[in-house]
Amino acid sequence: MARRRHILTGTMVATLAVLLTIGAVTAQEAESDTVIYSEISGDPDNPRRHFRVKNPATLTPGDAQSIYAAILPGMLAGYGLNESPVATDYVTWPRYNTAPCRSATHGQRFINNYANAVAQNYGAYEDAGVLPVGSILAKDSFKVTDDGVVQPGPLFLMEKMPEGFNYVTGDWRYRMIMPDGSLFGETLGEGDIRVDYCISCHLAASVQGHDHIFFVLGDFRLP
Repeated sequence: MARRRHILTGTMVATLAVLLTIGAVTAQEAESDTVIYSEISGDPDNPRRHFRVKNPATLTPGDAQSIYAAILPGMLAGYGLNESPVATDYVTWPRYNTAPCRSATHGQRFINNYANAVAQNYGAYEDAGVLPVGSILAKDSFKVTDDGVVQPGPLFLMEKMPEGFNYVTGDWRYRMIMPDGSLFGETLGEGDIRVDYCISCHLAASVQGHDHIFFVLGDFRLP
């Protein structure tokens, strides 16, 4: 029998927000054994792409923002267990999307795009040019399934390193921090093979004439 898919209603979202606010779902519970991933990403220690949510919900921008606001404190508590200050500082940077948007390239999770002051030209989108050394782009993420499961997802980071760091990446360093603060992988560092797929994906952006970076979807861009 085919699985029925649902669109979360406003009432369901409001209920989720209340439960999340009182701690029904925490960052420490995120990405637990109950999370359903597809099996087409390959070996978890050498994935071909981001692990994908099989049954992502369809949300309005307002509902996605309400859920994000409710779970953000828990997300930051989890990311903050990582030793890098960026794991929590990123939320003080400008956010370049009006609401969380569901990203097919990030496993059908809802994401937000932040950039530090050095990377301010990111806000010019396709006219951003080559970002300077020290630029950091951050994407936090969370999943919402069509049966109402909400969980924080990884924090994805790109940092422009000095020239010569890695020619293939355009001198960008990719890092993925899990919701419990653990480091999933880092370019030329711990678990680097786990984030190799980031390189091949972002190479497509360089072919398009951009600095290995993608931009906020048009409907979600700031005016």
